[in-house]
Amino acid sequence: MSEWQVDSKKAWFKKWWPEKTPKNHKFENISLGEFFERQRQKHANEKMMWFIESWMTYEEAGQAIDSLATSLHKLGVKKGDVVAFLMPNCFQYVISFYATAKLGAIATGINPTYKPLEVLHQLKMTNSKVLITLDALYGELARPIIKKTNIEMVIYTNIADLASGLSGLKKGLGKMIGKIPKGKVDFPSAIKFLDLLNAEPDLPKVEIDPTEQIATFIMTGGTTGIPKATVLTHFNLVSNAIQCVLWVGGEDPGIGDIGALPLYHSFAMTAVMNTAIGLGGWMMLFPRPPPTGDFLKEITHIDAPKGLFYAGAEILFKRIADFPNLEKFPNLMGRLKLCISGAGPLHAPVQKSFQENTRGKIVEGYGLSEASPVVSAGSLFGESPVGTIGMPLPGTDWGIFDTDDFEKGPIAVGLSGSKFGEENTGEICVCGPQVMKGYLNQPEETADTLKKWDGRTWLLTGDIGFMSEDGTIAIRDRKKQLIKVAGHSVFPAEVETMLMSHEAVSEAAVAGLPDPKGKVGEITKAWVSLKPGYEGKITGEELIAWTEKNMTKWKCPAIIDIIDEVPKSILGKVQRRVLQEADPLYKK
Repeated sequence: MSEWQVDSKKAWFKKWWPEKTPKNHKFENISLGEFFERQRQKHANEKMMWFIESWMTYEEAGQAIDSLATSLHKLGVKKGDVVAFLMPNCFQYVISFYATAKLGAIATGINPTYKPLEVLHQLKMTNSKVLITLDALYGELARPIIKKTNIEMVIYTNIADLASGLSGLKKGLGKMIGKIPKGKVDFPSAIKFLDLLNAEPDLPKVEIDPTEQIATFIMTGGTTGIPKATVLTHFNLVSNAIQCVLWVGGEDPGIGDIGALPLYHSFAMTAVMNTAIGLGGWMMLFPRPPPTGDFLKEITHIDAPKGLFYAGAEILFKRIADFPNLEKFPNLMGRLKLCISGAGPLHAPVQKSFQENTRGKIVEGYGLSEASPVVSAGSLFGESPVGTIGMPLPGTDWGIFDTDDFEKGPIAVGLSGSKFGEENTGEICVCGPQVMKGYLNQPEETADTLKKWDGRTWLLTGDIGFMSEDGTIAIRDRKKQLIKVAGHSVFPAEVETMLMSHEAVSEAAVAGLPDPKGKVGEITKAWVSLKPGYEGKITGEELIAWTEKNMTKWKCPAIIDIIDEVPKSILGKVQRRVLQEADPLYKK
């Protein structure tokens, strides 16, 4: 589609662009089902996924997908119906996702760490008709609220249902001892997932227009509190998977892609599930991120002759880099070939120690659910500047626009006439085939987030940053998390980075609070956790004094609390908001 051609004179193509990566690509208008079938035909007998000691090939997965789609169709699931998944990462999740897509139905994954009212909010907002659930999650999360939803059909599965690598004895013992969680599903005429896989594949003919047909509703909270549902089409998801494949060097059958992040989130949906399939590789699924030692044991013992990709949050890479006795895992060296850190900044000390300790390559990537989600990344095949979110993926355009008035046009788009540098900070805006259709049933929010400029639709990301002369962008912070101290803009991420450069500080979170003295509007507060061995040896006051020696006065935190651990989301993203709202100074 010529709409997604980016001007080859843009600054980011000149200095850091990987030599063998195309600047543009002709994005085909194909559905997720067609995307999968292509790879199934090419790689039928190759491995497609691994989960608790078990493997499944492309052909085995394809048969399960087609049988499930056939059964769902016979049960009355049709194009446009919403199927919700309440499951951690497992074979059943991937099979359910693609079976739903083949029927032209809409998939929506639910965070299994949600509380019942949050599950209710998602089921009602998306008007889900079918719930495919893990038996062990049903009682606690779905049973209390199911009567308030429009759910007509519940399909249940046990985590070990498709784990052929576990012997029958292990499965039986696991269920008895409670190692394999199990639960009762008492929804009227609830259906067993395994029974639906017995159907002889006989898929209905469904007309799917990939640019119009919704593939998934992904929940996004952002900084606004109540989650919204982003509407992503088949074209969005297939295009973004292809962009990721191009960025990591093209198809590479046999490469592994680690799925420790949850598939209900857009990051893993694209960077793990869809990209692994696009590569002709296989995904390594974990129901939750395991303790670092167990994780290292699994990834160094698994048969992965072509090595592994790993997309995750910085905290996961930091834990590997800091893990004592890495020499216990000699196979680790060079095994994590290409890693992308997302969901927040990748700090230079973490990047350096990870690369030294694993001989793997790691760069920072950037994305948001509204962009399916991957927008940009550093070069995996050469140098790229630290402290930036790299370059936009092939077919993606970006620019810096006025924070308060998009209509003023861009400050910088990477062409001559652009205003580069930190003094030209504004809102990061993105244009590409991966940009969502909008928010479900929220026309005003959609109109505020998607705007036309120069005949194309741009996504206003809500992130503040600036473009350097080489076309790379550095993020300062979220528009909504900017702290205003006596008229100065303080960026929490910048203060966090400074604090983490102190030898005693392991992690930091920074947020604004009302000034109790009423002099400067807001004050900056920091919460830090210390590295082992420093507990009790340094105070918040001493850290403040250190910042005053090393930072401009108005950027320095007025208060620093030392805490055991900085709270993080299931993705590993620092939750400043949780700390801010729990603070006695906080006012809504």
